[in-house]
Parts: sequence; structure tokens; C-alpha cells
Amino acid sequence: MRIPSRVRGRGRSWQRTAGSVLIVVGSVALLSAGTSAARGAIARDDARARWAELDAKRAAAGGRRVATASRRDAIARGTPVARLVAPRIGLDEIVVEGVGDDELRAGPGHMTGSALPGESGNAVISAHRDRHFSSLGRLVVGDTILTESDAGDVAWTVTRIRVVDADARVLRATKTQTLTLTTCWPIRFFGSAPDRLIVEALPVS
Repeated sequence: MRIPSRVRGRGRSWQRTAGSVLIVVGSVALLSAGTSAARGAIARDDARARWAELDAKRAAAGGRRVATASRRDAIARGTPVARLVAPRIGLDEIVVEGVGDDELRAGPGHMTGSALPGESGNAVISAHRDRHFSSLGRLVVGDTILTESDAGDVAWTVTRIRVVDADARVLRATKTQTLTLTTCWPIRFFGSAPDRLIVEALPVS
């Protein structure tokens, strides 16, 4: 039985409309992703520029570092607070205060209330798996991590790597210097990742 031409015409019209809708949706998604990437690049460059300014001021002051607990509590969100380097995996990022959307767009975020790298206690730093911590999954136990902050320059050794449920409460307070890096896991996961990667490090003796 032959399909009437007007029915075939409606089918082609529906296909054209669906195709146009998909093109528009795809274009909007690409534009949004591009805009987000551009905003992230600008925020990252701004954080690096501000860190360079702080470094220059420290150098002019003879390298003096004057961090205190009260000063740490007063740090404004988005302020660069540390440099984080993992030489073997090519990670070199400026850490900013806070873990909100704006802060994590600029760089890894220092969890407010936790220690700064170099202070006694647990310094907790988080970042998105598809941005600043995209290479974090390549770290292995024994790797070296370097940090610079107003609390001092520290070389760390990775001592423990684990994957936990995203809702698990695993971050803990410590009396000794500890560095904890976190990101969502798996790194190459489409959608909302179900787990979290936890990297713990201790100062090199």
C-alpha cells in the first residue's frame, strides 16, 4: 500500500522541525560551554596575576610571612592563598579561598576553616575533575607535592589515595600538618560523578 504524498510530506516536515530543534539545542549547549570555559580562563589568569602581586610584595618585605589563625579566618572568598604544584603530573595551580562556584572557576578552592598548607592541621583543597584537578587521578603513593602559602613552603609526600562515596564523611581534623586534595570521581565520567577521590599527603621528613 502506498503512503499518501501529504502524509509523507508531514513526516518530512516533522523531521525537518526536529532537526532544527536539535541544531538549536546543540548550538546553545556549545555556546554555554564556550562561555563557561572563557570565564574560567579569565578567572584563572586573574588569580595567577594576584598571586604574582602577593609574591612580589613578600619579596619586597624580605620574604616575611605573617599568617595567623585570626588572619586566616578573615580571608575574603576568592583571594589567592597558596600555590599547589605536583611536578610529576604537571599540575601547577593557584589555590583560592572558598569552594563556591565562583572560586572553583578560578582554581582549586581552600576549604574555609581548614588549615592553610604549612599550618598545623588538615589543609583541605578541592577542585573540579574536568578543570584544575583533571590530572589528579594520575597521582600515586610516594609522589611529591609542593605548596607555597603565607604559612610557609612545604614539600609533601602522597601517603594515601582512596575513592569513597560522594556523600561519605571522610574529611577529618588533624593536629599534625596534613594536606588533603579532593575531586569528583571517576574523572572521565559523563554527568554527576557518584564518588570522590581523596588524596592525602604528609610533609617530607
